[in-house]
Amino acid sequence: MAESEAETPSTPGEFESKYFEFNGIRLPPFCRGKMEEISNFTVRKSDIWIVTYPKSGTSLLQEVVYLVSQGADPDEIGLMNIDEQLPVLEYPQPGLDIIKELTSPRLIKSHLPYPFLPSDLHNGNSKVIYMARNPKDLVVSYYQFHRSLRTMSYRGTFQEFCRRFMNDKLGYGSWFEHVQEFWDHHLDSNVLFLKYEDMHKDLGTMVEQLVRFLGVSYDKAQLESTVEHCHQLIDQCCNAEALHEE
Repeated sequence: MAESEAETPSTPGEFESKYFEFNGIRLPPFCRGKMEEISNFTVRKSDIWIVTYPKSGTSLLQEVVYLVSQGADPDEIGLMNIDEQLPVLEYPQPGLDIIKELTSPRLIKSHLPYPFLPSDLHNGNSKVIYMARNPKDLVVSYYQFHRSLRTMSYRGTFQEFCRRFMNDKLGYGSWFEHVQEFWDHHLDSNVLFLKYEDMHKDLGTMVEQLVRFLGVSYDKAQLESTVEHCHQLIDQCCNAEALHEE
């Protein structure tokens, strides 16, 4: 598996940073040098993985998954740093060595394309929840995200950014391939394929899907209470995002 650097000059419409290419796909610079270790990462049967293309509603999904899987109190979740409970596999912090030592059941996130995830996941050794989002909405969020990050310093136009998106010139490669690769596995027993829009249209059904997929035992009253708590969490997250954008 070959790695190569891809320059992103600091000119209008370009980034002031470097990606690197791994097997023909652009990845963020912090992935450099760790792809083999990620491929060989030991997966546990009790793990729960959340995988998304960036800006696909990962923050909302992790809140719901944490609440459903842990039976947590939404007020308690609101007081904790949920990101610390669900580390991203490829991010520099906390790092692979720390994630390896986390107590079970581990909840782990990643934005990596399906082929780059640990081999154990391909073998069905733990549960994977994937969520896709309409690319027309995703690209707007991704554009705003790139403009807000100092490390990216993106100053191009939205039209230029869309061209980069369509031509696979952003981190984590093609959205279309990313989603298609997981859709190809949506019937696998260890994969649950969700859509971001359904979280807002029919949250109750999505929670029921998660309950069944994760093997959580809820009676009708508990399920209804969990759905209501999930609604509260999503409302809190959406309100926080709206305030941040203002």
